[in-house]
Amino acid sequence: MHKIFLLTAVIGLTFAPALRADVLRMPEPDTAATIEKPERGMSQAAVRSRFGEPLKRHAPVGGGSPERPPITRWDYSGYSVFFENSTVIDVVIPGQPAPVHHVDELQGG
Repeated sequence: MHKIFLLTAVIGLTFAPALRADVLRMPEPDTAATIEKPERGMSQAAVRSRFGEPLKRHAPVGGGSPERPPITRWDYSGYSVFFENSTVIDVVIPGQPAPVHHVDELQGG
């Protein structure tokens, strides 16, 4: 009986790494992530027209060359909008994880 148990334990330890699987858990969207906010590609004029004046505008950063266009940030209640030149490139909700793009590619087989 002890020999069978020992053999089973040795085999189990030998092949245990091959039996492991990683699980990728995606964060659940928070209610803050579902608020209406500007979309990528919108112009500053469209953002201002649809969402009103920002609470705060930050001075542009960069802009010294075409490879480093000016990036501007406008703060609204609950999120910040980032513009490259005058086009929305991102909207950030403080405390939220960055959105995962191409989720369907993560579920490959």
